[in-house]
Amino acid sequence: MSNCVATLMGLLLLSLAFGSAISAESGPGPIPSDGPLARPKSLEQIGVPAETTRSAAPPNNPQTPEKIALGEKLFFDGRLSVDGTVACSTCHDPARAFTDGRPVSIGVKGRSGQRNSPTILNALYNAAQFWDGRVKTLEEQAALPIINPSEMGQPSLVAAVAKIAAVPEYAQAFRRVFARPINATDLVRAIASYERTQFSFDSPFDHFMAGDRKAITSSAKRGWELFNAEARCNKCHALSDDKRDPTFFIDKDFHNIGIGNIRHNVVRLACKAEQESDSGKILDVDQASIQSEMSVLGRFLVTKQEKDVASFKTPNLRNVLLTAPYFHDGSQATLWDVLDHYNHGDGAQDPWLDEDMQPLALSESEIDDVIAFLGTLTSAQYEEQGAKELERQRAMARTNRPERNTARAFGPKPVQPKPSRNCGAMQSDTKSN
Repeated sequence: MSNCVATLMGLLLLSLAFGSAISAESGPGPIPSDGPLARPKSLEQIGVPAETTRSAAPPNNPQTPEKIALGEKLFFDGRLSVDGTVACSTCHDPARAFTDGRPVSIGVKGRSGQRNSPTILNALYNAAQFWDGRVKTLEEQAALPIINPSEMGQPSLVAAVAKIAAVPEYAQAFRRVFARPINATDLVRAIASYERTQFSFDSPFDHFMAGDRKAITSSAKRGWELFNAEARCNKCHALSDDKRDPTFFIDKDFHNIGIGNIRHNVVRLACKAEQESDSGKILDVDQASIQSEMSVLGRFLVTKQEKDVASFKTPNLRNVLLTAPYFHDGSQATLWDVLDHYNHGDGAQDPWLDEDMQPLALSESEIDDVIAFLGTLTSAQYEEQGAKELERQRAMARTNRPERNTARAFGPKPVQPKPSRNCGAMQSDTKSN
């Protein structure tokens, strides 16, 4: 039995009784509807790595048109949630490049999680899913939100299956596609099959790389050079430091980039996680990731390795204009905020800060050039929306740049404290107090 199927079988009989989630000021809102932006994408797009895309489906879940269509229907169906108010598309809206535009996602009963919704676009190329990589496959990824109380709120996958099986149209469709009654494994296989059709290329940058030298501006061309040199973006958004990656813009790794570590006291939280969260139990990790203050620990919740404290997965950059706000906690409103964060090497007092985080000394015009390049990664179907979003962010940046720190950006890298975590001493202090 594969690890994926074993995980899903374990989920079938488990339900969660987590603590109350943080209440949001408003509910999740209307469920986004299916439409042209949600349709399976074409392999004929300029820039698509066709062979990699075709081989992304695992042998136990081959792509078929009927299965993809079933998965698409499920993706937009609120009946997967406990009260009918949340669908997969609630957090992954095609109109927003399969994100939700919120700092953190809002689920059933207005409950908010701790993480920003990553895009589904190009998720088929990920080596691991979720910000902390707690599962490997899209099948496993599709299962967990259904039974998380802060997301879709079902008590178990069994309950979700029973609700969907009660719909005659679904009962018939599952028999046609899988030649057997609906079950949890096939439910998430259908959703994952649909998600694997969401690969997005055909951007101005793809046309530029295909030989159209006029496809992007001079500013964007300078930005592409800076991306791979002084701006050091390629340290994470490429598979290697010495080879440019014009396709995926990921390194399939996890990094601590100094987001909120001091504010959240990660030392205390890491000690707490070692006591309270079992990294061998995926539901424990899922609970801590979405519903607790330990979310800030990122990859550490999965591995319990010191090097992974507050490390998060490198996201892909395609359609990045449409996926604001940014970072795992949605803490940065614009791409100018993101560049300012990196430019002054934020997180200098973080003992686990990634070694590649350092002041960049980028000028304002160089920051603008890098952002111009990032804008060229917008796929054709989002061209008009991307142009409007770029202007919206530019207008915000003219009056509000909370992350800008010119002195730090052009100064030396501060001395970074060494990691030090003595959970035993911390426990003794807590008891004595």
